[in-house]
Amino acid sequence: MKKMYVLLSVIFLLSPIWGQKKNLLTDEKIEKRISALMQTMTLEEKIGQLNQIPADNGATGPTGPKILSGGNKKMLSSGLCGSMLNLFGAQPTREAQEIAVNGSRLHIPLLFGYDVIHGYKTIFPIPLAEAASWDVDLIEKNARIAAKEASSAGIHWTFAPMVDVARDARWGRVMEGAGEDPYLGSLIAQARVKGFQENLSNASDILACAKHYVAYGAAIGGRDYNGVDISERTLYEVYLPPFKAAADAGVATFMSAFNELNGIPASANAFTIRQILKKNWKFQGFVVSDWNSIGDLIPHGIAENRAAAANAGITAGVDMDMCSFIYIEELAKQVRSGIVKEYLIDDACRRILRMKFKLGLFEDPYKYCSMQRENADIFTPENRAAALDAAHKSIVLLKNEKQTLPITNDKKTIAVIGPLADDKEDMIGNWSAIGEPQSAVSLLEGLRNKISDKSTLIYAKGCNINDQDSSLFKNAVQVASRADFVILALGESKGMTGENCSRADIGLPGMQLELAKVIVKTGKPVIVVFMNGRPLAIPWFASNVPAIVEGWLLGTEAGNALADVLFGSVNPSGKLPVSFPYAIGQVPIYYNFKSTGRPFSPNQAWTTSYLDVPNEALYPFGFGLSYTKFCYGDIQLSSKTLGMHGEIKASIEVKNEGNFDGDEVVQLYIRDVVARISRPVKELKHFKKYILKKENQRLWTLQLLLKI
Repeated sequence: MKKMYVLLSVIFLLSPIWGQKKNLLTDEKIEKRISALMQTMTLEEKIGQLNQIPADNGATGPTGPKILSGGNKKMLSSGLCGSMLNLFGAQPTREAQEIAVNGSRLHIPLLFGYDVIHGYKTIFPIPLAEAASWDVDLIEKNARIAAKEASSAGIHWTFAPMVDVARDARWGRVMEGAGEDPYLGSLIAQARVKGFQENLSNASDILACAKHYVAYGAAIGGRDYNGVDISERTLYEVYLPPFKAAADAGVATFMSAFNELNGIPASANAFTIRQILKKNWKFQGFVVSDWNSIGDLIPHGIAENRAAAANAGITAGVDMDMCSFIYIEELAKQVRSGIVKEYLIDDACRRILRMKFKLGLFEDPYKYCSMQRENADIFTPENRAAALDAAHKSIVLLKNEKQTLPITNDKKTIAVIGPLADDKEDMIGNWSAIGEPQSAVSLLEGLRNKISDKSTLIYAKGCNINDQDSSLFKNAVQVASRADFVILALGESKGMTGENCSRADIGLPGMQLELAKVIVKTGKPVIVVFMNGRPLAIPWFASNVPAIVEGWLLGTEAGNALADVLFGSVNPSGKLPVSFPYAIGQVPIYYNFKSTGRPFSPNQAWTTSYLDVPNEALYPFGFGLSYTKFCYGDIQLSSKTLGMHGEIKASIEVKNEGNFDGDEVVQLYIRDVVARISRPVKELKHFKKYILKKENQRLWTLQLLLKI
């Protein structure tokens, strides 16, 4: 058998400040052009570049919001706006750009920003689901497709990727990120940045935005917009690394968060923005506030009024104000009165102009406004095929007793039951841009596309997603009784995860658990397919049904992907990027926790534990089953000791001993058992996804080169 070798490297730094890389965002010729332009700008025109405004009044045309006559039009033609939010479509963006370029004194083009989170019109799995693929090349490719679609509709800038580490499943925005681990999150952050931006020279490249800076995922109580209280070490070791990775990948923009950190709101935090981001990391892009987060400094209690809030924001280093109009109203008079130094305005303006030059908008303000591209590049068959591939690889098999799965395509009657079985709208998830629910594939539709003529599908809704109505139970039981087995489609609506979608109870909403119990009582074999945007507490299912598939909210091709996995055309390969708890009381829960002085021991009293549930997760980070069987040999180390400036090579044999070809994510974790500063009980330090054929194919992989 041919042996395959792969060398992977990890370097452990003893300082909390990472090494610097060559900056990807500066160019000497561009800097000279910026300087020349700024010498001609008035103070008001400079501040205008710092002002982002929303499209007027939500008025919509065939492709997106239209700007109306009045306030917005006047602001654009006066050169008092640097960017517009939520304006999209080749024609509407061209009209706005013409007003800004032709009507203003200096003809400075606009940036058009829009939330392209997991696709523009072709909708990919939600980001948490894509993270379950552990396939960074796939994630980069999908971001590239999303950029191509969005850029064809006049969009220059997306407010993604969200790189917040999220350890609390109550927080609704867990669906937007890569889960609980800073290492996996860092690699995914880099992949998304590269996919969106590529080299920022083509009309299909868009500016990426690393958000929400910083530690937003640690919101107290899992409640959106809430404060954060963490140690400086946790900040550096857990929450900053994905942002640093994005910066090293050349991300063009950062977004300041809504939360406070150690008493200072993110949009007034000079330590995180000016010190860490701009000084230590030498970031040359610009920082945009989240929506009105500078205005929110007033209710935060650190600014007396709008003038004080504007001062705090610009002093901290927030370069662009998103939609509060606070900079455009307050900063000029503060500069003239000496309260705010003009060099702060100049620095912010320069950073924003830099990105407009990088995109080539001064050469051609309309390079993104092509009706021909818009009609040709959106929702193509190739893009849908990519969405299907992503959905396949995002599915995680959590349980499969007695080889319940895959389903054999024999003569069978299959009952499909549940509020999400015949659902298209929720499949595309929250933050789905201009994705059209009617274009998505439901589970029921996907199964109909998949089954042979020998089999029969029967369907019952069973209950709604989130109410207390059990009137449909009787029909669901009757349908189940006629079937050979049941597929239960349960979970959350797309509106139950995302911004301001925190939940205090992360069990199944409504009557879905009760529906599952009455269906299981029929005695029919039950396969549960969960469709959700966060980890759920599902201990009853783990104990009472033979097969569980985590199907997330998989986007445009959700139903086809799930059907392919259920029938075995695709062997599931996803691994959890976030832990599933037994109970809400365990949250926040994550695999890389610290040991205590009294670590849990089942045979000893007075150790850290719960009385009613285990300490560990029900389904932990990195977990995921396959239809085949992978066997691991012993780890082989090149040395038993690792000294300063030394290295250790680790290798392991992985073998496919099952009857299916399969993809396996080989994961390598370490632990420093004795250190000056306590370390987690386990830390992911590398992984690689391998394709292994059936019939005992072996893979020798030289997995890790450890250095200190």
